[in-house]
Amino acid sequence: MDGRAPAATGLRPVSDFAGALLFSRYAYPPNALGLCGADAPRTLLEYGEAGESDAGLAELARTFEGAWPYLTLIAESNRIEDPLDPRVVEAYWVGNDLLARVPPARLARHVRERFRGRLGSAGESVPDVIAAGAVPHHCFHVFALYPWLGLLRSGIVDEPLHVLDQCRTTPALVLAVEGESADVLAEPLLWSEGRLRLGSAEPRSVRWRDGGRAFVHPQPGELVSLHWDFVCDVLSAGAAARLASVTRRVLAAVNATPRPLAAPRDQRAFL
Repeated sequence: MDGRAPAATGLRPVSDFAGALLFSRYAYPPNALGLCGADAPRTLLEYGEAGESDAGLAELARTFEGAWPYLTLIAESNRIEDPLDPRVVEAYWVGNDLLARVPPARLARHVRERFRGRLGSAGESVPDVIAAGAVPHHCFHVFALYPWLGLLRSGIVDEPLHVLDQCRTTPALVLAVEGESADVLAEPLLWSEGRLRLGSAEPRSVRWRDGGRAFVHPQPGELVSLHWDFVCDVLSAGAAARLASVTRRVLAAVNATPRPLAAPRDQRAFL
């Protein structure tokens, strides 16, 4: 697998590494763009397609310096030993009841310690976002800590809004599948009157397969999750509703923050 994975004889089925495999599905799209983690997109894609894994995938997950500390935080707060427990991974990328068990003060401390000296004046606003109801979901990291919201508030809109919409995890309804692309229906992220919000669902074209490899084969009528416009997983109705709900919850918390969020001093700290 891209010259990195052990021989096939060392692989074990999905039940043994379900959380690591789930993580690989969401980590692959930004990794393929060179945005985060070790340079191993083909490895992530091959692991996920095979549905088999080994300890090497868990080690690879630790190279994602943005996501890994959140997995550790969620696991510790729920007394779960393994940060790659499937429930923990689902909590961070999709959302579940584990998020509510992370004390706000602990989340604030996590952000303060993880990004010490890197947030600049934005660090002053993060406790307010958490106090307003934000939880340690991926969209909290995207909306509250990335520099793009500060750029939006400064009047630079198109590119920052596009990046925020791509980087968040998004639920979508599959309309049609053709070749390596799928037409889906998803709510876009909008910037209106100084606030982020979700608009009415509209069609968009996304990828579900890359070079003949894929994590899932979506079918019309199914609900899926997107990350950087790549289909990561098929979702149940309940999971899709949780993802939509936690996104709205974090958006409300960010919009309620009285002080603008400035760009951090070191944008590389968030990749």
